[in-house]
Amino acid sequence: GYIQACRGLMISAVCLGFFGAIFGLVGMKCTKVGGSDQTKAKIACLAGLIFILSGLCSMTSCSLYANRITSEFFDPSFVAQKYELGAALFIGWAGASLCIIGGSIFCFSIAENSNSPRRGYAYNGATSVMSSHTKVHNSVPDKTPPKHFDKNAYV
Repeated sequence: GYIQACRGLMISAVCLGFFGAIFGLVGMKCTKVGGSDQTKAKIACLAGLIFILSGLCSMTSCSLYANRITSEFFDPSFVAQKYELGAALFIGWAGASLCIIGGSIFCFSIAENSNSPRRGYAYNGATSVMSSHTKVHNSVPDKTPPKHFDKNAYV
């Protein structure tokens, strides 16, 4: 019975992860699908909640299975085949943790978008510095920078 419960939880975790990935792709700022930035932020937050739910399903499944294995392993009256914790359980716990962390990051993307609107930065132009290889033809170098640069000033 507990194996069926673990299978059901893992299948639901995989399905939730698939839908979370789809919502995550739609909710990203770099895609053109999904509408305005506010709508995309809400879709990204929904993707984060789905990823957190997927991670919790996976974590519950791995923990339920590990609890059963350890209780059977340390039970002296259990005479059937005894199993130990394997690499698959540790990979499952690590994957569930990454799903929960990634879902939390997606959920915080809505807070970043609502607090501060995106501002554009004005380009002021590069500052010109005379190179050390530039030869000065005058005997007295001019300390004031030229007011106007044209294409001949860089040659």
